Amino acid sequence: MDLHQLWTILSTPDNVPIVLLLFVVPFYSWYGLRQAFANDRLIAQLEADPAMAKTHHRKVQPFKPGWAREVHVWPYLLRIEFLAAIIVTVILMVWSITLNAPLEEPSNPTLTMNPSKAPWYFLGLQEMLVYFDPWIAGVVMPSLIIIGLMVIPYIDTNPLGNGYYTFKQRRFSILTFIFGFIVLWVSMIVIGTLIRGPGWMWFWPGTTWDHNRLIFEVNRDLPDIFGISGRAGKFIFGAIVVGAYFVAAGFGIHKLITKTPFNRKIYARMSVLQYIVMQTFLIIMLALPVKILVRLMLRIKYIWITPWFNI
Repeated sequence: MDLHQLWTILSTPDNVPIVLLLFVVPFYSWYGLRQAFANDRLIAQLEADPAMAKTHHRKVQPFKPGWAREVHVWPYLLRIEFLAAIIVTVILMVWSITLNAPLEEPSNPTLTMNPSKAPWYFLGLQEMLVYFDPWIAGVVMPSLIIIGLMVIPYIDTNPLGNGYYTFKQRRFSILTFIFGFIVLWVSMIVIGTLIRGPGWMWFWPGTTWDHNRLIFEVNRDLPDIFGISGRAGKFIFGAIVVGAYFVAAGFGIHKLITKTPFNRKIYARMSVLQYIVMQTFLIIMLALPVKILVRLMLRIKYIWITPWFNI
């Protein structure tokens, strides 16, 4: 195992933010969930004891004698903000002094870098190009991500969890965020940074990046496996498979989100349009890991072949 190769990748100025991401995201996810579980325990305790609920302070840390009941902005809050600004400034100054800017030589149209990688915040999109048609991965999927974030306030009808951390009352929303951001998006950034090497080939961490490496892999379309060769046959067969996936995934998600009485009560308040929009975005989000597994394990490139796009 070539540890020098791994250290070279991790210490590249471009990749330092990603290394920090691997520590910061798990830490703050754990920190937020810890507070959420503490609030859930307090909520359960107050629900079980109505007499205590009338007098108990509605926070994990109850009020103690000697504490100020009102904390003024000046000087308390501004003092903390000023100290935080100084600390962040010092960190950025040390960072800029110790790490060179990731500038390279002037662009040469006759010589392309290998591997040629996008900035770390676009590596997820670049990794998606391996599994989807360029038009799907570069235009449709990013647009759906933006639109999906915009419609969240209109389809999330759960009034609980505003202003305080909770997992029990926001279980489905939190798990959806963890799956979509940490499991999918952050994982694709890590794959694009640490695993994709020359030729965008798969190199496990610590493996030497061999620029002369050749991999002979046969990528097939799903209709080819079943002996379907005609254009019309591929179109119809792919449409049936994609439609069956939407039906099966929609049914599974419906069973999952209505599994508990709490979720059933929340989603009973949703209109048909809200529920359809939510289901559509969840099914499309689930299609990403499904397509990744199909491509990596079965070497299937496309499932639905049409004259306009391929899925």
